[in-house]
Amino acid sequence: MDWGSVTAEDLMDALREVDWSSPPRPLTEFFSRFTLPRSLSKWNSRIKCNLYYYRTNYFLMIILILGLGFLRKPLSIFAALLTAISIGFLNDSFAVTFNEKVTRTVRQFSPHMAAKMRPPITPVIRGRPSKKRAIHICGRPRWMFVAVFAIMSCFLWFTSSSLLTVSWALLISILATVLHASFRTPNLKARLNTFREEFRAVWRNYSEL
Repeated sequence: MDWGSVTAEDLMDALREVDWSSPPRPLTEFFSRFTLPRSLSKWNSRIKCNLYYYRTNYFLMIILILGLGFLRKPLSIFAALLTAISIGFLNDSFAVTFNEKVTRTVRQFSPHMAAKMRPPITPVIRGRPSKKRAIHICGRPRWMFVAVFAIMSCFLWFTSSSLLTVSWALLISILATVLHASFRTPNLKARLNTFREEFRAVWRNYSEL
């Protein structure tokens, strides 16, 4: 993939659709071979490639920095957890997996309630779905859960009087992510992983036809 031609919107769509459960890359690989980008186009391509390839490492790093900033404030740690969950709901794989686990758990106690939590059926026209199936959680649109968890986390941030602390923590974590993605030289594994994800995306789109 030519990452220089990938737009920010394309990168966000790729991160939204990618499998959330992929394990983080080894630390020996994450902290090895740093070089300066030779040009602005090389830097643009490198940072997009690293953001996609090391996505799990960056997510864990941000959570770790937030956690270290609130060791003396348990309420703020809970707020950070709610924020992470609300961001996780934006990922298709995470939302679907969360919905399946909750529905399976509810079914053990109340099959009738679990049946009500099923997503609405997408109309089929001439043997094909009329539109791409939207993601639902517990029978409700995904955006409702994103909004609820985001509002709850903002309320906890406000009540714990930690807005300044979280601002600094987020600034440091984002700066660390950008610096690492800018100077970490993409290796062959990153490129091969990109080609594999491209093949999965093409195959998934083909199977939906």
